[in-house]
Amino acid sequence: MLFTETRLKGAFIIQLEKRGDERGFFARTFCQNEFSDHGLNTQISQANLAYSRFKGTLRGMHYQARPHAEAKLVRCTKGAVFDVAVDLRPDSVTYCQWFGVELSSDNDKMFYIPEDFAHGYMTIEDHCELTYMVSAFYAPDAEQGVRWDDPTFEIKWPLTPKIISDKDKKWADFNPAS
Repeated sequence: MLFTETRLKGAFIIQLEKRGDERGFFARTFCQNEFSDHGLNTQISQANLAYSRFKGTLRGMHYQARPHAEAKLVRCTKGAVFDVAVDLRPDSVTYCQWFGVELSSDNDKMFYIPEDFAHGYMTIEDHCELTYMVSAFYAPDAEQGVRWDDPTFEIKWPLTPKIISDKDKKWADFNPAS
């Protein structure tokens, strides 16, 4: 795996290194030693799968509040998405900044998102599937979010969203004091 830190401190694009022959290829998607060497959380508490049927579906921006904050390792296994993280750590030099990357079944990229970041994505093709590993168990009472179009962040989405859940539409404006 090749690790490239994004402009958001602690968030990484991880490129798979395929080893191939006439049978196909093999690639590691996680290695505790390599993640640890880069200072990343190596705890895996859950592995999740998300499927979105239609292009223009937006999910996010979600996070879990402390003490249930979670790091995520996201990979698109079918289709293509624009994956976004927002740094919500008040003491960070990249506080309230966002970063987005295209993840697809063809580009062999994964996105590592640290704790205390909001995360979301938009499908840019029909029939998209994402897998993601998280470092904490889902805690419904800790679930939080920021609106996908919050003016604080000015996220530049590639498309106008066509499908957004009612919950994701109703997140309040970001309030750094809370």
